[in-house]
Amino acid sequence: MNVFDEFVETIAALRGENGCPWDIRQTHESLKECLLEESGEVIEAIDKKDDENLCEELGDLLLQVVMHARIAEEEGRFTIEDVVRGVNEKMIRRHPHVFGDAKVESVEDGLKLWEQIKQQEKASK
Repeated sequence: MNVFDEFVETIAALRGENGCPWDIRQTHESLKECLLEESGEVIEAIDKKDDENLCEELGDLLLQVVMHARIAEEEGRFTIEDVVRGVNEKMIRRHPHVFGDAKVESVEDGLKLWEQIKQQEKASK
């Protein structure tokens, strides 16, 4: 088992039958403030160029992502695998200059291509 899967199981245990009462009670709505706070702490660590703290704060932000995904899984909506699969597919789709035949000559060209693909995705929904 890899370390990510182990962490996902830890969160499942925290929310499980014999888990932590606080963790079990959390909802998407109750965690919104935590998500905002942790995002801000990541930004602060970046601004301070504090790698040790950045590593810790990214972990706290990952905790938020995994908790939200776990809550959704318990509700039968989606899983952490769906989250990871979705973002991976998006990165591949939006980078045809890396994973396909498209060519870009500059950062600006890459950003334009990204936006074009993003707009096409939105239009097809």
